[in-house]
Amino acid sequence: MADILLIEDSPTDAHAYGAVLRSNGHDVRTASSGEEGMEMAQTHAPDVIIMDIVMPGVNGFQATRELRRRSDTSSIPIIMMSTKDQETDRIWGLRQGAFDYLVKPVKKRALLQCVDSALASA
Repeated sequence: MADILLIEDSPTDAHAYGAVLRSNGHDVRTASSGEEGMEMAQTHAPDVIIMDIVMPGVNGFQATRELRRRSDTSSIPIIMMSTKDQETDRIWGLRQGAFDYLVKPVKKRALLQCVDSALASA
């Protein structure tokens, strides 16, 4: 299936969402910070990135904006996934270059549909 980079600082969320993706045949790499995620995106060129927003150091908005600026990562679809549930957060995430924005907790079906849509768009 697809190579997915999950950038998530919560070990619990990383495990849960990674398990959902793996159970549907995807290969999943995880990064626990924005900085680590940006490095892994350049090194491994995943098919899709799933990005948390609230992380220490470089947050998901900043990491998404930086990945969009780099020529080697600019075309990778980024799905933002966060507990930040305000419409302004969603709009800001999309303006930073996110393909879509999901609010946690994300249902299995919604996550998989969003990943499928991102893969189809790439």
